Amino acid sequence: MRTFLFLMLAALAAAQATPPPPAPGAPAVPSAGTGWRSAPMPAPRDVQLADERLRDSCVWVDEATRTYYLVSAGRRGPNGRATVVQYTSKDLSTWNGPRVIFEIPEGFWSNRGIWAPEIHQYRDKFYLFVTFDSDHRLPEQWRDWLPRVKRGSQVLVADRVDGPFAPFDTTRSTLPPDMMTLDGTLWVEDGTPHMVFCHEWVQIKDGTVEYVKLKDDLSATDGEPVRLFHGSDAPWTQKSPQYGCTVTDGPWLHRLKSGKLAMLWTSGGHTGYTTGVAISDSGRLAGPWRQQAEPVYGARGEDGGHAMMFKRLDGRLMMILHSPNVTPRERAVIMEVEDTGDTIRVKK
Repeated sequence: MRTFLFLMLAALAAAQATPPPPAPGAPAVPSAGTGWRSAPMPAPRDVQLADERLRDSCVWVDEATRTYYLVSAGRRGPNGRATVVQYTSKDLSTWNGPRVIFEIPEGFWSNRGIWAPEIHQYRDKFYLFVTFDSDHRLPEQWRDWLPRVKRGSQVLVADRVDGPFAPFDTTRSTLPPDMMTLDGTLWVEDGTPHMVFCHEWVQIKDGTVEYVKLKDDLSATDGEPVRLFHGSDAPWTQKSPQYGCTVTDGPWLHRLKSGKLAMLWTSGGHTGYTTGVAISDSGRLAGPWRQQAEPVYGARGEDGGHAMMFKRLDGRLMMILHSPNVTPRERAVIMEVEDTGDTIRVKK
């Protein structure tokens, strides 16, 4: 088991060998690189997801045009900087792309890569929730530990689903810059927008999932973050033997048909990168949250995570994640799931 866990963290680190972006939760590395991420961006063409290297993808559905939009971190853009790319599909089988909808602008605070973009429509605008990485070290460093750097989730805005997207602020992340944060997602409760996100294990060792209220236009936070749970709270997570850490990645919220609130989130499990389910029986973001003993993905030897959910145009509930969590073999995988009222489970 210890050998497996070491290999899992090694895979996270190996994902950085061709920056940007490294895998969520992995240590910072120099920004120079000549690998896949630095290769020229291909022209848009029809592709199958099995043929595209994609991590941490997110799907948004346009019911009016009956079109699926998939976003993910892409290769270098026209100006040689990290990008968010978009693919479109009418049937979830054949996708057309990639098209650049955001490229890090000149003079931006992040000098490295992009992780885990999510696309959301809120009122009359479209938003990307994106994690940016940098080499800029925080004041406090730990002996015999990974570099603790400015790394944070940020909100980008556009008038159209296909962009172009722009940051509200080019000098800092939306979340507090003294926190190493990642994988922000949007949740609206009682008409108030919130960002749910992960506090990076590199900074605090036992990663957490937290939330913070956002201003009404999503341009900035409105208050202080609130901790929901630690990665070690779930019985299926495994502590790294190398760093003694517990990873938290990719929170995604879904209102169950019972009224309870479910959260998909990812960590290292017994057999690999694993997606579990936390439940707020109160139906409120503040919880309290209880961790389900059996993961939704990973309990049977699967290796994959950073999941999100969407409804197909025929109303069926779907989940997308990347599997395996092994560079460079990551692929976006879409599967049907079931809302039982008490949890989320993959349909057989």
